[in-house]
Amino acid sequence: MSVTLEASYLVKPMEPTQRGRVPLSEWDQTGTINHVSIIYFYGPSKHFDLSPNYTNIASTLKDSLSRVLVPFYPLAGRLHWIKNGRLELDCNAMGAQFVEAQSSLRLEDLGDSSSSSGYHSLVPSVDYTLPFHELPLVLVQLTKFKCGGISISIAISHALADGTSALHFTSEWARLSRGEPLQTVPFIDKKVFRAGEPPLAPLTKCRVYSEFDDLPLLLDQTKRTEERKKKTKVAILKLSKVQVETLRKTANESHRPRNGRGYTRYESVTGHVWRSACKARGHKEDQPTALCVCVDSRDRLEPPLPKEYFGNTVIDVVASSLVGDLVSKPLGYASSRIREAIERVNDEYVRSGIEFLKNQEDLSRFQDLHGIGSEIKEPLYGDPNLSVVSWLTLPIYGIDFGWGKELHMNPGPYDFDGDCVLLPGPDGDGSLLLALCLQEVHMDAFNKHFYEDIE
Repeated sequence: MSVTLEASYLVKPMEPTQRGRVPLSEWDQTGTINHVSIIYFYGPSKHFDLSPNYTNIASTLKDSLSRVLVPFYPLAGRLHWIKNGRLELDCNAMGAQFVEAQSSLRLEDLGDSSSSSGYHSLVPSVDYTLPFHELPLVLVQLTKFKCGGISISIAISHALADGTSALHFTSEWARLSRGEPLQTVPFIDKKVFRAGEPPLAPLTKCRVYSEFDDLPLLLDQTKRTEERKKKTKVAILKLSKVQVETLRKTANESHRPRNGRGYTRYESVTGHVWRSACKARGHKEDQPTALCVCVDSRDRLEPPLPKEYFGNTVIDVVASSLVGDLVSKPLGYASSRIREAIERVNDEYVRSGIEFLKNQEDLSRFQDLHGIGSEIKEPLYGDPNLSVVSWLTLPIYGIDFGWGKELHMNPGPYDFDGDCVLLPGPDGDGSLLLALCLQEVHMDAFNKHFYEDIE
């Protein structure tokens, strides 16, 4: 895609904000700590200044970004490595990066948005070869298209915000941009996770966390070097409401759920995705496979966290199985393995996990860096494993900056084998979208099993 960068600015908070170093929680410093992006597309609007510089829209976005960075001041700071793979936030009001760009294409040239492979140039670039403390924690790219439409891409450091927090920030920014007051102030207090405090118990008294172990390898391999080299392909596949309901019914009728609570959409559909991937990859029956599940712990703590808590509360857990069991047994078996993993996340699990991580000499091995520094270190969920992240309950649609809601939304580029995101359909009709990345050689077979096995 032909995109020309025209200007770049640092947008700082409009008013003085809290300054100084702030410790991060263990959950902020583990898992994905690079930037995660989302893209919104808007059609031509009478609200836009259609001059070559789009002066009004860019000014409105920069002004409202400057104002929203006051209550969300951590995002205007910078992260610093301190020691032993640990991070600290410097609230220094250095600001967010705002980039203006121009595309020679029209929005209709992008097609049906069934793939994110061509969207890299619409997402603000993060130069991870720079010192970590120089990287903005929020980057925005406003791209103007030939037809008069625009895209707004937002990249936010996952070390500062999970999906719920990132969309809280985005929604409030849009609210200020369209002239409305802030609705919900973020709750910024890392003490709820004992950030910066020493461990309460030695490692010998901490529970064992298998989630932090290395994921299974292919049976004939001792490392992932060759798998990294294989070409991947991305796609967005749709499930109708009827297909979703069919999968839920099949899961619940084929394997009785524990506690009598029926399997959710996520458990049913993700079980189907897991089985389809194993079939498409052609694994042997004795091949171990793992599915990484992200569980929001906000409501699982005692007492529950405030819904406006700003930070990372998502805990990664792992469901595992042998491929032979997964594909030979009914769908409900796969859903039951996912249910068991999710149910492990409770108050004791989260707090003991903090103690486990506080006792670690170095946190580096628990971090997915996606290419920070000179050595690429991606999460490598891929063959024979998957990660299916749920955006089903996130307010990802209806982001109105003052010129109407988006034409469509797309997750930012995701290029690692096994990365999947499950989203609600944009029309609110009960349909779901699966955004996934697989090795190119497996994609056609996955499509075949994904749809044919529903029947």
